[in-house]
Amino acid sequence: MAIPPNSRLESSRLAVVTVSYGSDDVIGAFLASLADASVEQLVVVIADNKCQREPNTISGLASDIGALYLPLGSNQGYGHAINEAVRTLPSTIEWIVVSNPDVMLTPGAIDTLLESAGNDLSIAAVGPRILSSTGDVYPSARTIPSLRSGVGHALFSGLWPRNPWTRTYRRELSTALARRDAGWLSGAFLMVRRSVFEQLAGFDESYFMYFEDVDLGYRISQLGLRNVYEPNSVVVHTGAHSTQGDESTRMIRAHHDSARRFLFKKYSGPLLFPLRVVLSLGLGTRARIEEFRTNRR
Repeated sequence: MAIPPNSRLESSRLAVVTVSYGSDDVIGAFLASLADASVEQLVVVIADNKCQREPNTISGLASDIGALYLPLGSNQGYGHAINEAVRTLPSTIEWIVVSNPDVMLTPGAIDTLLESAGNDLSIAAVGPRILSSTGDVYPSARTIPSLRSGVGHALFSGLWPRNPWTRTYRRELSTALARRDAGWLSGAFLMVRRSVFEQLAGFDESYFMYFEDVDLGYRISQLGLRNVYEPNSVVVHTGAHSTQGDESTRMIRAHHDSARRFLFKKYSGPLLFPLRVVLSLGLGTRARIEEFRTNRR
């Protein structure tokens, strides 16, 4: 399904794509915040991973703002849904804003990202400063996990929160107000150059959820291009989709499975097999500890 021709959108160079999964209670505020986020004419696509019979709340909200509602037959993950949404976009689109539906944009947030990228073709993606609903800075621009920082963080952060590897991996919190290059940008909200996104075939759909943004940032850097953090652009991630019980357990498992997939991909080859065994055992243990803690709450 493609966006139907519309003279108002024929010259649009900017699209916003988001994914709903039962997001009726938050997506309205997200869509409303787009109005003041840019002076550009925005093409908006809402991919629905938990669609119901139409018309429904999400399709109604899409219709109200002239967005494309894209119901998907099954939930194949966040990255798959974003990729499907991008495939609907008109050829004029140069930049794609990828966003969770439980985000609210501050005025000018998108325009500031565009200004930050400017005409620098070495910049493939730009991400804003992401705040929590309480005003805390979310670590949205991090280094690519390495044998020291990333692996140490993955294995020990749950047991030893102030370990040196986690402090290194998350050192971006000390530079939250500085524009800088990052290893990867949070998929909760980022703007990516369409030509690069399509060159990379979008998000790797083997990640059902989590780490598809880490993987994208890593592949961007492998092309010799940049992921840039722009703190003057601000969005608020409400984190309204809280989960409990079995759903929370599934998310913990998905997070650790995706971490394992990424690290195995980065540290491939027969000589690194012992390392992958240690990583697998460590991540499995960490997942079980997190599940135990969550189920006790």
